[in-house]
Amino acid sequence: MMKDDIAACCRALKLGHGIADNCETIKADSNQEYLLKLLQMEIKHRDECRKERLLKNANFYSIKTFNDYSFDGIQIPQGLTPEEIKKGTFIEDKKNLILYGNVGAGKSHMAIAIGVEACRRGLNVKFFRTAALVNRLGEARKGGELSKFLKKLSEIDLLICDEWGYVPLEREGAQLLFQVISDCYEQRSVIITTNLEFSRWVGIFYDEQMTAAIIDRLVHHSYLLVFDRPSYRLQNSLLKQSS
Repeated sequence: MMKDDIAACCRALKLGHGIADNCETIKADSNQEYLLKLLQMEIKHRDECRKERLLKNANFYSIKTFNDYSFDGIQIPQGLTPEEIKKGTFIEDKKNLILYGNVGAGKSHMAIAIGVEACRRGLNVKFFRTAALVNRLGEARKGGELSKFLKKLSEIDLLICDEWGYVPLEREGAQLLFQVISDCYEQRSVIITTNLEFSRWVGIFYDEQMTAAIIDRLVHHSYLLVFDRPSYRLQNSLLKQSS
């Protein structure tokens, strides 16, 4: 069958199987129009596959979106709007977001939703719980692969560090985390979710000078969003109990 021959040619040329699957369904008035539609279909397929890979490689623990997400009780600084947050326009400018507030107030949800939207726009995103990132850095150093791991991080557009300061770090881990944030400075965007005010970050890094340096690098091109609202999970649990 000719379709089988087309499929064999696609494999030889490393083209998607979609060309063979759809070659009989395309309607066109000329050979040129047929070829154009076929190539456009392949481009669209490759773009969708790439975005799916980006979404998978981002390592989100769950997929969150801004559907029904409320911005009530979130203090947003001047120069930034909810719509710009949703679109992640700050990423192109290599600016950062620091999401500060109570546990369960929607910080991680917002960070992941921004990351998901960025993946769908073709950007390279990595999500880590901060303690897990530090563990990965430590393992890479012990295995002699720290430079390789740092190079991979240097290729991303957005780094998300969730639960910043929730787990105490050892001094070596704090130094490695400082290196990552320093490497991101003016090169790629960072989103941090935390319930610790800046004055308590010295408890993460143990060293006042290193703490001041990392705050300086993060704040220089950052927007601080304050989540001044109660825990959604706690509220939802109490509502269930009262019903």
